[in-house]
Amino acid sequence: MFKHYFEQIQNIEVWPIISLIMFFVFFTSTLIWVLFLDKSYLEKMKSLPFDDDAEGTETNLKI
Repeated sequence: MFKHYFEQIQNIEVWPIISLIMFFVFFTSTLIWVLFLDKSYLEKMKSLPFDDDAEGTETNLKI
């Protein structure tokens, strides 16, 4: 069914190439960002869930 519609669209063969390029650029840039990430920032983010002194961690529940 869709094959008939896709045959009528001109230059449809370029879209898979564009999507592959976008996929490759996104994940390559993400990989580069992770590799050059500041190690002190990474340590701070890693310990953040266990940090009791962070703002907003106290709960004001009244039982």
